[in-house]
Amino acid sequence: MQVPADEEDLASQPWYHGPLSRQKAETLLQQDGDFLVRASGSRGGHPVLTCRWQGLALHFEVLRVPLRPRPGRPPTLFQLEEERFPSLPALVRSYVTGRRPLSQATRAVASRPVTRQGPLHRSLSEDTLIDSPAPREPLRTRKWSDSQPAGLEHAGRSREDHCEPGASAISPSSLPRTGSDPLLLKPQAPLGVVANGLHASDGQLHAKPPIKPPRTPSLALPEASERSPTYCELVPRMPGAQRSPPDQGRPEPEAPWWEVPEEEDEEDGSFQRPQAEVSFSHPDTPSCLLGPQNRPLEPGVLKTLRGLFLEHHPESTALHLLLVDCQATGLLGVTKAQRGAMGVASGLELLTLPHGHRLRLELLERHEALELAGALAVLGCTGPLEERVAALRGLVELALALRPGAVGDLLGLAAVMGTLLMPQVSRLERTWRQLRQSHTEAALAFEQELKPLMRSLDESAGPWEPGPVALPHVAPVVRLLEGEEARGLPEESCERLLSTLSRARQVARDGPKFREVAAKRLRGFRPNPQLREALTTGFLRRLLWGSRGAGAPRAQRLEKFQRVLSTLSLRLEPAD
Repeated sequence: MQVPADEEDLASQPWYHGPLSRQKAETLLQQDGDFLVRASGSRGGHPVLTCRWQGLALHFEVLRVPLRPRPGRPPTLFQLEEERFPSLPALVRSYVTGRRPLSQATRAVASRPVTRQGPLHRSLSEDTLIDSPAPREPLRTRKWSDSQPAGLEHAGRSREDHCEPGASAISPSSLPRTGSDPLLLKPQAPLGVVANGLHASDGQLHAKPPIKPPRTPSLALPEASERSPTYCELVPRMPGAQRSPPDQGRPEPEAPWWEVPEEEDEEDGSFQRPQAEVSFSHPDTPSCLLGPQNRPLEPGVLKTLRGLFLEHHPESTALHLLLVDCQATGLLGVTKAQRGAMGVASGLELLTLPHGHRLRLELLERHEALELAGALAVLGCTGPLEERVAALRGLVELALALRPGAVGDLLGLAAVMGTLLMPQVSRLERTWRQLRQSHTEAALAFEQELKPLMRSLDESAGPWEPGPVALPHVAPVVRLLEGEEARGLPEESCERLLSTLSRARQVARDGPKFREVAAKRLRGFRPNPQLREALTTGFLRRLLWGSRGAGAPRAQRLEKFQRVLSTLSLRLEPAD
């Protein structure tokens, strides 16, 4: 007899195709509105919603938020942007039936599912990621317990380990999971508490062994490894009223540093003299993408980076960039010791002061490194013309996601716009012409919205108020205070310089407001560790110039790389 499919079973959904490559998924989408859900191979089976819109195949990563097991509540929530759903089918139904945009930047609408052909092939890693229901006949051979309640203390051991005295217990995280298994249990201390409350005679009251103990809220997820956890390995903090007693579980995981409110020093009215220049850059941090000694522009690393950026939609990349920019500017994550050393509470205030020279140089270095890396993403596409057009369109969409009213990272917006306006990129007439023909909306947004916005920001006349903006545009004042913009300016530019300094003074005063807005933007955000590292200044410097060349003087490095970009640009479109 055939069992009817559960409507929440992901495997029974016709639009779910299981493990499917990005290229194969794009060939299945024929018309605007066609969509499917696949398990991304480069993300370990993570679900990705692929949709065709305005002639392009768009890939939206579905974020997963695991919850602590509790009766009547789903173990995992799924989300694309803001709203969360108890299952992936529920998310798809909400967006499809309501004709809701999958993202605010693309306004793409999924309306027509692409039906899967043939049986669904599932991988082992996929079983731990999708929200399929528990199997009806779970395997019991992986865990062992006797018929007595006191035998619960042996849960997680194999029969061989139980028969041999002194054998160590198998780590629960090393056991294969089925749908009925608890979520990666901690060591058996909490279960021992349950076992101590039972009597050996209790087991004699039943003719059959006792049932498996229910999932208790006191059981927590384990630390997967020493590396930084990704968003799918974290458990959201629960309200204090719902937490387990201290003797029944481990303490709740701490919130990320960008969500923890910073402790403000008590106002005593006394002046605190700065002790030293402070750096918010961490160049000696070990890299998970680069080796200890790397050469410039390693092909394998560039391929990995391209896959990372393709797997993340522009809004996700913009949030990663905001997080790294806030740390680089000293807006978030400033320790009490750093505040004491620099004499102020925020990097936005420090960069306007004489002893903020080191921070200003770091911000200039960061702005230039992001510009060059973006130009390399376009000029490094030596294949078909469409490949360069896609890279150009991706930068325009990222700039739209960074603008005021969206993520509001104007420091990152200035770097992306610097790439698009760079001479080596702007001279590619064939590429820009194809962009206007194939992606008219993105080309119009660049010409009619982004370019005027960037011009007004450079002239200190654009939007800068906390709220629409999370991180203000500080490049003009940084260049001015370092003497890079004041050289050779005519007398009529004095009014512009005065406006820049006045705006910088107001930005320094509003530092706490910007910090509050940025923390609100990043609340609940779980970054990808590799993508986050790829946007740091230290990583970009080593990627562009290698581990040896990264220590060369800044002017020499910039001049050398500008020649490289000019050569690449001429090869792509030779001068007439």
